[in-house]
Amino acid sequence: MEPRQFKDEVFGHFARIGAALGHAKRVEIVDVLSQGERSVESLAQQISSTSANTSRHLQILASAGLVARRVEGTSRVYRLADPAVEAGYRALVLLAEQHIADVKAVADDFFRAADGTRPVTFTEFDEMSRAGRVVLVDVRPPSEFAAGHVEGAVNIPVADLAARMVELPADADVVAYCRGPYCVMAATAVTRLRASGHHAVRLEGGYPQWRDAGRGVAR
Repeated sequence: MEPRQFKDEVFGHFARIGAALGHAKRVEIVDVLSQGERSVESLAQQISSTSANTSRHLQILASAGLVARRVEGTSRVYRLADPAVEAGYRALVLLAEQHIADVKAVADDFFRAADGTRPVTFTEFDEMSRAGRVVLVDVRPPSEFAAGHVEGAVNIPVADLAARMVELPADADVVAYCRGPYCVMAATAVTRLRASGHHAVRLEGGYPQWRDAGRGVAR
């Protein structure tokens, strides 16, 4: 093999990763799968797509070696191929945050309108916990909570919040978290909690950021 041929071939393989992630829905699939494995139907619901389109996106991700699957009855259940895929996704997000100003602008506008509150950092959460009564609520689906969650958190999915709000002490500060800084479930939960009279804020990061910071997690 000639040097030029080698360079063209190896960089072509590198480009396959970029091409596989070159669609917003496929990037979102990686984000959802970073929380735990999912069936095609569940993924389709999470990313607001059809099962057929979701399957096609998964095939593209699988052809680049980014996802793997197993068969469970009549369902195909997908997961990230290995931890390096999530690490690559986090690096992609960081690169976008640092070089595309629209990312921060869009996020700021959305969350300002969604819940109107400033998220609390992990350090601020520690201070709140020391100062008074705090309930940490994981608003992700039960399957994601079971795969891994912040130690001491209670799982109240957004869909169940109205029915289970009575479980939250009226005199406690409620801190909600979900998948990460661009997940909208925590903001939705905070809006509903505040409307019901609770003092509620959302955590700045989600479960993956908490875990990656070396903080206590449970399964």
